Amino acid sequence: MSSKTWAAKRFWGDVFVVPLERGFGVKLDQRRVKTPAKADLIVPTEGMAQSIAAEWQAQVGVIKPQTMPFTRMANSAIDKVTMQFGDVADFVAAYGASDLLCYRATHPEELIDRQSTAWDPLLNWANQELKAPLSITTGVMPIEQDPVSVSTLRALVHELGPFELAALHDLVAISGSLILGLAVVRSRITSEQAWCLSRIDECWQIEQWGPDDESVAAEAMRRSDLLFAGGFFELI
Repeated sequence: MSSKTWAAKRFWGDVFVVPLERGFGVKLDQRRVKTPAKADLIVPTEGMAQSIAAEWQAQVGVIKPQTMPFTRMANSAIDKVTMQFGDVADFVAAYGASDLLCYRATHPEELIDRQSTAWDPLLNWANQELKAPLSITTGVMPIEQDPVSVSTLRALVHELGPFELAALHDLVAISGSLILGLAVVRSRITSEQAWCLSRIDECWQIEQWGPDDESVAAEAMRRSDLLFAGGFFELI
């Protein structure tokens, strides 16, 4: 048996976006693109379909899935999120009960002020616009949030469609904050701002002790993934 790993190769000439009854699809010559679970790849907007088509068009020789983030997230929305919507929505919503923005430093004063200046406006927004006030604590010991606020945030997450939820999942999981994720999808802040707001503690540590090469590379990848999730949501 050959030790070489089999890899799919480009077999098509042209890539087309096609309008469908439930959205837009992509064709490779006359063959419709399908998900890994063999479902039809149908996305909600032409812009998203164009982004997916561009990824397929850019493949030369061996297909490289790692260079196709729009295709991968659309596949995830169809094969995973749609099929397990309640579980995924509950997973994302659970961040509201332990949101990053609610856990503050006990010292030094400069870090405390930095967190307050950056995070308080978002918690005020959640209170006023989302009707979900959250309590603030110091340290890392869990604090119990108002069940009504947690339920309100959960309902907001469950209102989303599968493609929206797929993007929100990454925004929240990477940032550690449901409030930051909702602020991005509701155009309160940009995904770049969400990234910066989520890294206040890490940036403080870097200022004190300097960067670690391995951590810098990992953080760059996480930032790229968060920004991509924000861009994916904008195409919906």
